[in-house]
Amino acid sequence: MSCPFRLSVINDEISQDFDHACSVAANDFGLSWIEIRGMWNKNVTELDAGEVDKARQILEKYKLRVTDIASPLFKVNWPGAPQSKEGPRRDQFHADFDFKQQDKVLERCFDLCKAFQTDRIRCFDFWRLEDQKPYRAAINDKLREAARACAQHKLILVLENEMACNTGSGPEAIELLNQVREPNFMLNWDPGNAATFAAETPYPDDYNKIPKHRIGHCHAKDTIRKPDGKFEWAPVGGGIIDWVGQFKAFQRDGYNLAVSLETHWHGGKPEPGSTMGVPEASTRASMKGLKAALAKAGAIC
Repeated sequence: MSCPFRLSVINDEISQDFDHACSVAANDFGLSWIEIRGMWNKNVTELDAGEVDKARQILEKYKLRVTDIASPLFKVNWPGAPQSKEGPRRDQFHADFDFKQQDKVLERCFDLCKAFQTDRIRCFDFWRLEDQKPYRAAINDKLREAARACAQHKLILVLENEMACNTGSGPEAIELLNQVREPNFMLNWDPGNAATFAAETPYPDDYNKIPKHRIGHCHAKDTIRKPDGKFEWAPVGGGIIDWVGQFKAFQRDGYNLAVSLETHWHGGKPEPGSTMGVPEASTRASMKGLKAALAKAGAIC
C-alpha cells in the first residue's frame, strides 16, 4: 500500500489487547504506523518497564512504527478556575491524573518517546471553561513551558483541538497557534472534533486559515450533526467532514505526517458468532471509509 501520509490507527480503538491491535493494524489494514494511547486497560503513561518492553517486542514483531505518544497531558482542570463541567463525565482512556502530576506525566512521555522511537507527544489545554479569558494567558504560558521542555529532548508537542477542552474549534486552534509560537509546538488537527461546534466547517473554512507548517498530526473521525444541533459520531465517510477535500489539500500543501484513525464511533456490528468486539468492528468499518476517501483523493493505491 502506497500513501503519502503516515496512515495509522489508535491502538485501543481496536482492542486493549496490544498484540491483537497490532496484528489487525499490520496484517488486516496493511499499516506501517500505529498511534499508542492505552493497552491492557492502562493508559500508555502508566505502563511499567516490563509492559513497555513487551509492547516494544510486539511492535517489532509486526514491524510497526509509532506516530506519537497519545498522552492525556493537560486533560485536567486548570487550578483556581471554576470546576469544568466537562471533566468528570469525559472518558480519559484510563488516565487519572491531576494538575500537580502534569510535570511528571510530561517527563514520563519523554521516556516513552525514547522507548518507542517517536518524536511527538499529544497534549490538550485543560478541561473547557465557560469563560477562559481570565486564565488564557497562564494556560498559554504553561503550554510554552511544556514545549520548551520538549525542545530540550528534540521532541514536538502536538495539541489536539478537543471540544471538551479550551481549544476545540478551528478558530480557537488558529488563535492558539498565533499565541504559542514555539517552533516545536504544533496542532494535532482534528476536523471531526472541530465539527462538533455549531456552524463549524473544518474543511475548507478552518483548514485554509491554519498555518500549514504548524500542523504536526491529524486525527480522522467523522460526525453527524442533528437538527437539534447535537452531534453523534459516524464512520469516516459517513458524516459531514469533507475528507476527500481535506486529503487533496494535504497533498497540495505538502503534508506528509500522520493521518491516524480515531474511530470514536461504536456502531459497527461484529459478525454473528464472532469473538470480535464492537470497537474493532467499528474501527474496521471506519478504516474502510478512510481508505475509500484516500483513494478518491488520489492519496492511496
